[in-house]
Amino acid sequence: MEAQLGALDVVAKFGAKDDLNTDLSKPLLDAWKEACASPTPSTIVIPKGTYLLSQATLEGPCKAPIELQVQGNIKAPADPKAFKEPKWVSFLHVENFKLFGGGAFDGQGTAAYKREGCEKHDFCSNLPINIRFDYLTNAMIQDITIRDSKQFHANVLGCKNITFESVTVSAPEDSPNTDGIHIGRSDGVKIINTNIKLATIVFQLGMVPKSGHHRSNLWTRTRHQYRIKTWAGQFPGTASDMHFEDITVNNYIDLAGRINVKLSNISFKNIHGTAALPEVVKLVCSGTFPCENVELADIDITFSGPNGPAKSECKMLHQNYWQTESGSMFYSRTSKPYPYGLNVGL
Repeated sequence: MEAQLGALDVVAKFGAKDDLNTDLSKPLLDAWKEACASPTPSTIVIPKGTYLLSQATLEGPCKAPIELQVQGNIKAPADPKAFKEPKWVSFLHVENFKLFGGGAFDGQGTAAYKREGCEKHDFCSNLPINIRFDYLTNAMIQDITIRDSKQFHANVLGCKNITFESVTVSAPEDSPNTDGIHIGRSDGVKIINTNIKLATIVFQLGMVPKSGHHRSNLWTRTRHQYRIKTWAGQFPGTASDMHFEDITVNNYIDLAGRINVKLSNISFKNIHGTAALPEVVKLVCSGTFPCENVELADIDITFSGPNGPAKSECKMLHQNYWQTESGSMFYSRTSKPYPYGLNVGL
């Protein structure tokens, strides 16, 4: 992929080096400062190569749209003790932003997965999220790889109209608490054509998200595919208009709500694959505010393990809104169809 004419090249103009010894932080921040101050749209380019980046917070508001074209492989410090805050790369208060380019953000999380020394040191509380997207408006994250984070791979907070497309997220099976995309207090989140291979949670939606669409994605060997989670002590709120369609999975769906947050207008459609655990679908909603208008359609998830037939858990779904309008749902080891989808006990 060629850089755009007139782009701000962090190597050619700002002195970045792809030697894994020179910190990319200052060249990147200098390029961002210039782009952010420009009254016309700007593109920052990180060319092909492998770069060491200690930490970077790229902050707005900016005067015009900004694109960050990452062609290279950016690596975090491998030592967890190098981080004083639980973040590595952060984008904050930016409008009309695009991150793209085919490159990768490598958190080098192997040392953190062992959790050795946590009882004697405080660095485990500062394990960094690979990329934070905080309070962005109209953002596109496209054709980027995010891998081996020491904590969550991506965190989306307070965003409006942000799209992830053709994004790859991966970490080894022994990586604890390395959620794929953690979303909260956001509206208009779209996740399209993504490929996520993790040991824990693909999506965790919390803190009153609204209006999300997740379509044509592949999730592999994760503990939870989709998790809608709210906190018992938080203020009343809603989480609504969230739709998951055309998904291939290798684990189960987990929708859990508690106490003060009302979940409504949520659909899971055309989801198929295999489950690693017997409990392939879990819909557990608040007793105070039962889930409303939850639709499951064309779900085909099979379990082939030795621990008996597949099962589901469903609590506090408003009976009048329960529907499986099209297709059948498959939960037994023999793929026998159950025409009512789930055995809902209210």
